Amino acid sequence: LSPIIDDLKDLNWLISDLEYHNTIPFENLPVNYEQDYFILSPEQFKALVAADVQIIWGVILGIPGTSTVNVDQNNLPYAKFNDLIWKNGNIQHPEAIIEIVCFDSGYTIVKFRDQSLSGKFKDYFDEAVELESYK
Repeated sequence: LSPIIDDLKDLNWLISDLEYHNTIPFENLPVNYEQDYFILSPEQFKALVAADVQIIWGVILGIPGTSTVNVDQNNLPYAKFNDLIWKNGNIQHPEAIIEIVCFDSGYTIVKFRDQSLSGKFKDYFDEAVELESYK
């Protein structure tokens, strides 16, 4: 998130379908592995990013801090067996401005509603490809 981290500093983060590996004790992370989803404040998300955790599976959605994070517990964002994550423009929460999908430790899919954020990200990561062209 290096090229856009300042643009994301005021977001709340909805995280679901999480499976991760780390070398630091779980109690030192601002996540609740026992829940199907959880919401992190901007400060908690910053601590998660700084912890250098390898996320194997998961969906991470950045939602403006000015919005209430509404969660449909019967329709949680997910990565495993979700063909829609491979489609451009499909972000799994209507209020999210960024979606990060961690797919089996092999792929990271990053989607943006804001084209300027997308441009900054692609300029920094020249290996980034459009999702539809990847197929």
